[in-house]
Amino acid sequence: MILKRKIYKKLLEWKNESHGRKALMVEGARRIGKSTICEEFGKNEYESYIMIDFAKKDREVEMYFDRYLNDLDTLFMLLQAHFGIKLTERKSLIIFDEVQMFPQARAAIKYLVADGRYDYIETGSLISIKENVKDIVIPSEERHINMYPLDFEEFAIALGEELLVKYIKECFEKKEPLERSMHNQAMLVFHQYMLVGGMPMPVVSFVENKKDFTEADKEKRDILKLYREDIMKIKAQYRSKVLSIYDQIPGFLSKHEKRVVFKQVQDGSCAEQYEETFFWLSDSMISNECFLCNDPNVGLSLNETRSYVKCYMGDTGLLLSHAFDENELLEDEVYKQILSGKLQINEGMLYENVIAQMLVANGHKLYFYSHYNEEKHRNDMEIDFLISNNSKLKYKMFPIEVKSGKRYKTTSLNSFRQKYKERIGESYIIHPANLIIKDGIICIPPYMTMML
Repeated sequence: MILKRKIYKKLLEWKNESHGRKALMVEGARRIGKSTICEEFGKNEYESYIMIDFAKKDREVEMYFDRYLNDLDTLFMLLQAHFGIKLTERKSLIIFDEVQMFPQARAAIKYLVADGRYDYIETGSLISIKENVKDIVIPSEERHINMYPLDFEEFAIALGEELLVKYIKECFEKKEPLERSMHNQAMLVFHQYMLVGGMPMPVVSFVENKKDFTEADKEKRDILKLYREDIMKIKAQYRSKVLSIYDQIPGFLSKHEKRVVFKQVQDGSCAEQYEETFFWLSDSMISNECFLCNDPNVGLSLNETRSYVKCYMGDTGLLLSHAFDENELLEDEVYKQILSGKLQINEGMLYENVIAQMLVANGHKLYFYSHYNEEKHRNDMEIDFLISNNSKLKYKMFPIEVKSGKRYKTTSLNSFRQKYKERIGESYIIHPANLIIKDGIICIPPYMTMML
């Protein structure tokens, strides 16, 4: 089964715009589908392509780069002979897969692009980690794009729901609710998205096994095992901290405020001690970080406070499998409860995580807002997410509150809108009910998050 991915269009744009003057670096978590989409692109858009998988540690190929970088005629001759593929000038693609495993090849991009014979795509994860850039000059001839799990739209299309997606988009543009039965259908697809997630192999397994959640769960647990193995390979000095945060992500998100409380991770610990930890989890794209923005008047990134962080899983399907073991999922009827919208335990955790995932897929950096009232000795204003239009001249921010139930209060959002009314564009509540606009707040169902 071939999944339709939006990133393919970005690959085409790069090919048509760069004309060989820039290599493309596709970054993403392990098992996100980078190799598959790049190979599919090579097959469809070029006369021929060579895919070099540096994770295989082919010493002969690595030796070619060590010895013949000053003699590109010989390098290309050896690569063609080794892979049995003829390359055609300006009509062939060379893919460096998992290039972080052999940084010398990444460093060689500067010379290969200057040579101009072929196009180059690199794929990788943990691209910026110190040990993966040690002793190499990062080529300026790289253009970077991030690849994420399937977003809700891609997932719905994989389930054959193209017409439903089109209808959702039309209703959002008109600010109209969906017809009732269509809303129910869209919510059913959304709940399936929460359960399965957007990692390609679980999605394929789910579809090919007639929507069997347990088969998808097996694939997700294989991915979680791979992530744990990757963590065990990192430097001992911060390996235990990465593992500790990774294991506790479901626990952090199950709490009311969902932020990481460092003294609860380990007595006496503070945010600064975990800086490398969060960088590793974020760079590996296992997690999506959300930082506190305590003064959103100027710009979100200018006022972020890294001492206060929420740590979401990059994929909500993986979060579900990470939070529950196989027996709990079945015995507690978690699938049934989520599909019917009646999950009581941790529903807020899954809802907020999936909204974070959808916002990141749309290119947003994640920020939240919190205000501490000195008189009341407690937080009296909490906004789950803040996104902005990124304009330097006409800056606007858009507060988003996530509500997993149909009954809720809007006290924090109303106070926030009053305090920052000059800088706010539209205000959103994401809730399980249909679209409705009340008191100037646009309340949308969660599947419409793809339109923000």
